[in-house]
Amino acid sequence: MALVTCDFFSDSLEVGCSMNVVLPQPTEEQIGVDGDPDSRPVPRTDFPVLYLLHGLSDDHSAWLRYTSVERYAAAAGLAVVMPAVNRSFYANERTGGRYWDFISEELPTIVGNFLRVSQDPARTYVAGLSMGGYGAMKLALSHPDRFAAAATLSGALDLDELSSRPERAELFERIFGDSIPDDADVFKLLAKADAETLPRIHVSTGTEDAPGLVDGNRRFVAALEEKGADVTSDFRPGEHVWSLWDALLPEVIDWMLDPAPDPARA
Repeated sequence: MALVTCDFFSDSLEVGCSMNVVLPQPTEEQIGVDGDPDSRPVPRTDFPVLYLLHGLSDDHSAWLRYTSVERYAAAAGLAVVMPAVNRSFYANERTGGRYWDFISEELPTIVGNFLRVSQDPARTYVAGLSMGGYGAMKLALSHPDRFAAAATLSGALDLDELSSRPERAELFERIFGDSIPDDADVFKLLAKADAETLPRIHVSTGTEDAPGLVDGNRRFVAALEEKGADVTSDFRPGEHVWSLWDALLPEVIDWMLDPAPDPARA
């Protein structure tokens, strides 16, 4: 694998920003790395790509620092793009930066211009943890035609519940103002969506996480099922910790790249 730290200027944010990227590098002599058996030592421009989003207290380095994402990507032959969005909740902030414009419009164009990865929605994926899990669902529901699959790990999905917490009131006021807009509420986005157009969705959470977060994820799974979406859920013992997300990530990648047939949709 190749690891690239890319510092670039964002017109949406009007400031320099960063992303980390891991890229498949087919090799014959590298020791100790499991590579994709389909990779070959010739130029390629079609590697599948995963946009992997960080949580509230993290940045573009977190997934690399706290998980083995590079090894998981190498085994899968997968490019992984990890951008930084600060504490934005992937939104155009009421008083701040246009992070939704950045993540949904500008970043895919930059990645397509800079990197030799697939531009095919059938080989494009999005996932994230906590705040990033929310961002992944917002992207998948707002632009379902762009992704083959989307995953949320311990996602902060119920913004009404989160914004009611005293310790988060100032944050949500800065980002959203007095109330959460409909186009930022993943439950309302799902209610308006066409189930036939949605990508496959994976929802996972540790059952020892904050009760409000776990309940929000369970309600989101129920809403997806009621909608008739193709949803996989995984509620397992665990808290809001990197050990859980590191265990989940290779399973999510395998699920994304090798979908099992859904008998209900056959």
